[in-house]
Amino acid sequence: MNTTLTFRAILSPRGLERDRSIDIADDGTIRTVRARRGPYDGFLAIPGMPNAHSHIFQRALAGFGEEARGGDSFWSWRKAMYRLAGSITPEQLFAVARHGYARMLRAGFTHVAEFHYLHHGPDGGRGREMTEAVLAAAADVGLPLSLLPVYYRTSGFGGEEILPEQRRFAHASVGDFLSTVEGLGAATAGIAPHSLRAVPPADLEKLVSGADALLGAESPIHIHISEQEREVEECRARLGRTPIDLLADTIELGPRWSLVHATHATAPERDRLRRAGARVVLCPLTEAHLGDGIFAAREHFLGGGGAAIGTDANVRLSAIEEARQLEYGQRLRDRRRARLATAEGAGATIWSWLARGGAEAVRGSRAGGSRLGRIEPGYRADLVVLGRDSPHTLGHGLETVMDAWLVAGDDRDIEAVYVAGERLVERGSFAREAEIEAGFAGAMRALRAWQPTVI
Repeated sequence: MNTTLTFRAILSPRGLERDRSIDIADDGTIRTVRARRGPYDGFLAIPGMPNAHSHIFQRALAGFGEEARGGDSFWSWRKAMYRLAGSITPEQLFAVARHGYARMLRAGFTHVAEFHYLHHGPDGGRGREMTEAVLAAAADVGLPLSLLPVYYRTSGFGGEEILPEQRRFAHASVGDFLSTVEGLGAATAGIAPHSLRAVPPADLEKLVSGADALLGAESPIHIHISEQEREVEECRARLGRTPIDLLADTIELGPRWSLVHATHATAPERDRLRRAGARVVLCPLTEAHLGDGIFAAREHFLGGGGAAIGTDANVRLSAIEEARQLEYGQRLRDRRRARLATAEGAGATIWSWLARGGAEAVRGSRAGGSRLGRIEPGYRADLVVLGRDSPHTLGHGLETVMDAWLVAGDDRDIEAVYVAGERLVERGSFAREAEIEAGFAGAMRALRAWQPTVI
């Protein structure tokens, strides 16, 4: 490749640096970053954002299950999700996933960790078709993907048997699950015990040791935890501890661990995660959509904790909107401004924190390969380029452009997105956009049958 790109500024680990050229090697990694004045390939280049948590099939759920029905909650939404999960075919999943992954690229996400639990056929029959659909969709649009197969065995903290609507997710034992992981070969980056509702604590040690043997001791491990108050209450009632304390008491946490949501983590629990080097994966738009609550991000940030963002249910796909929701949630909670800001402002600080955490969440990934999340030599050349005269950065200089994008901007302010040095998005458009949109529309029309209230 041996490409050189020059920008009026870049967001490096040291902050905003003016007049920089990025030399990209044949393998798509950054060879050097050096001072250089024009001609320019863009205004401001910032690191591509890793998406650390996605259930891509749930993109087809957006807009369903929104009517008020008694004490509507996460748990009634989950019933609508099960109806979708029980009916979607591999062909439909490919169309939905390809559309979602293309939209992620357009929104500034340059890597995705897919928390994949829609393994089997509708009757629970084994096969690779659903997994292959997800992998093929990401490859088709050029979005690097870290596949995290999910272990799911029970339907509650008491070890209850799985429900009929969960049979596409479930494995009968750790050994059964590890056979699935082994069968996927090099496609698998790490593993994901779904949650402590779905994974008995007694299974964790065997699960981790099995992953070590198959994938290596550095392979990432992600888990849903402490997302809902009811979840915390049930875990405490059944097992005598909160989910986070139960996890940390059962297995040794460390930098390979990413705890998704952790919405209701207490101050001692957050401190425990930071000491272990584990991080949280926050999904602010989904957490708002599902009414989960607000994670204490300011306290975690000021304490030096690591965090990444994910799009989870994929109702709305935008890296900057996830960052904005994260900051605004803290402002609403505290009724004060600039909660995650430093003296350099909020936009650059939050983006850099989340990009670094996202890179750590997928590190060790055989699918991920290079280091991510920074504009530095040796890191993959994943770049999001903001325009100087785009709708929400117009009139701003380098000192305020990231703050303007955070509080007012959207994907229209992105001029280009590069993955491994290849320009995949050009002013909001991606290759074969019409074909991808048409495929998604066809899949959505077919999937309406699972929604019982369609007229």
